[in-house]
Amino acid sequence: MSENEPIAAQLSDADMQALGEFKEAMATIRGEMAKVIIGQDEVVEQLLLAIFSNGHCLLEGVPGLAKTLMVSTLAKCLDLSFNRIQFTPDLMPSDITGTEVIQEDKLTGERAFKFLGGPVFANIILADEINRTPPKTQAALLEAMQEKQVTIGGERHPLPRPFFVLATQNPIEQEGTYTLPEAQQDRFMFKVFVNYPGYDEEYRIAETTTSPFTAEVSSVLSAEKILQFQDLARRVPVAPHVVHYALRLVRATRVHESDAPDFIKEWLSWGAGPRGVQNLLLGGKALAVLEGRYFVTTNDIKAVAHPVLRHRIITNFTAESEGVTPDRVIDQLLATVAEKASEGDVAAEVAPAFNK
Repeated sequence: MSENEPIAAQLSDADMQALGEFKEAMATIRGEMAKVIIGQDEVVEQLLLAIFSNGHCLLEGVPGLAKTLMVSTLAKCLDLSFNRIQFTPDLMPSDITGTEVIQEDKLTGERAFKFLGGPVFANIILADEINRTPPKTQAALLEAMQEKQVTIGGERHPLPRPFFVLATQNPIEQEGTYTLPEAQQDRFMFKVFVNYPGYDEEYRIAETTTSPFTAEVSSVLSAEKILQFQDLARRVPVAPHVVHYALRLVRATRVHESDAPDFIKEWLSWGAGPRGVQNLLLGGKALAVLEGRYFVTTNDIKAVAHPVLRHRIITNFTAESEGVTPDRVIDQLLATVAEKASEGDVAAEVAPAFNK
């Protein structure tokens, strides 16, 4: 066997069955979403990748592109509890996490504090227009996103599992907005751009939404199944050379690295941190399972590179003055960074143990 020849992965019968169920469920979810959401197939897929990687997602797009409808429809397809939080300048942290109130026992007359959970206590949280609230309130989500819990009065309150924050922001209206801090953006696994629909898609949108027709969406997956599929995706093996490729991509964005490409030093002021590598690999694993494979390739890493890295690299004044966007930097990065560092770095990939 040559070093490039794939090695068969050892899968249990239960894993084989789960892999088949997962692929079938994804096809059903796409069909259910298509009843309500016309087009935006790539956005829907990236949302699913984030969810089955146990990550959070930041959606950016102009008003009227069905971002809110997309998230609420997805919650129905996944049979999960859903809360929408409308972020406004006067929103307080307790409006998100909840607060303690004094309650009196009618029998004994004793008073005690009781915690009343806020809207963050749901499986899917839509943080609508998250950049419309001050940083203090934005930060109320940090512990929830990272630790899957809320701490009030020194007491920890675990959030329901699974738990996802899907946030939206408007890129064109900057008056009355507060830029999301880089540290909080880094908590989001993906940043997804929601673009205008094509002509034919917009025709169907106009025709459908102005008629009496109302689509009924069926629930496809329970919370228990989602947790099972998350575990399945996380256990997908990754060949060493794929890990090295993800690592080289991320390290190449750091301007202070001696071997960083010249265009990185010219256009960036800051690069991606270790979460970039972690999320490239987790996204690659979820994409592999989504396609019915139990191995990750460098193409999987490339496929998730834009949503993983675009909010983790900071362009400088030179880039902005030349109209260079983070996506253009990533395009050039993918064209520059070799998939294999050297002939000696080639490692055997794990072969598919499931036929699509």
